[in-house]
Amino acid sequence: MMVIACVALCGRGQITHTPQGDMDKRANELIKKASNKMSGTVSFTVTLVNYDSNKKETHREKAEILYSSPRYRMTAGQIEVYCDGKTVWQLNKEANEVMVTNMTDSDDDLTNPAKLLANYSKNYRAKFIREENDGAAIVDLQPKKARSYHKIRLFINAKTGALKKLEQHNYDSSRCEYLLSNFKNTKADDAAFAYQSKPGVEVIDMR
Repeated sequence: MMVIACVALCGRGQITHTPQGDMDKRANELIKKASNKMSGTVSFTVTLVNYDSNKKETHREKAEILYSSPRYRMTAGQIEVYCDGKTVWQLNKEANEVMVTNMTDSDDDLTNPAKLLANYSKNYRAKFIREENDGAAIVDLQPKKARSYHKIRLFINAKTGALKKLEQHNYDSSRCEYLLSNFKNTKADDAAFAYQSKPGVEVIDMR
């Protein structure tokens, strides 16, 4: 399934990033503004696009995400993912099974943008690239440690701070784009972010 698999695309390779100690003030200001904009509980839609320069194939899927950092709940086709900030439950309706794992600091960077923005300085160096004619400011996040991609590109409304899009740039020249839309202030209690046991569903506990 594209929403889950996109984050794990490609092998690890050498990383180039901004010089050590180069704290890009403009980038940090924009990320902080975007993070403040996404505080609280919000519902939005993500569209994923996978570009592969060799195969020239494009894949699109939609996901609905409800989050209150660091908690989130994602629905994408036959997959539902619940996270209460400590535990992650991935329910596969078609296989009739749920996998249970512990959440780690590196989990779900792009499926949980609120967490990514709030904690980016732990794992990434930020670099301001430019501001587009449409008012979107572009900021690159370059990993401090080896990952399956070499950068995450953020598109932030420079005026309002709204995060418009994220791109994961992979080493094989493919790119995953997360197009954010349909932002809504949504109230949700703790139960919304924890998986509720369902009869007949196999539980695979990997903790």
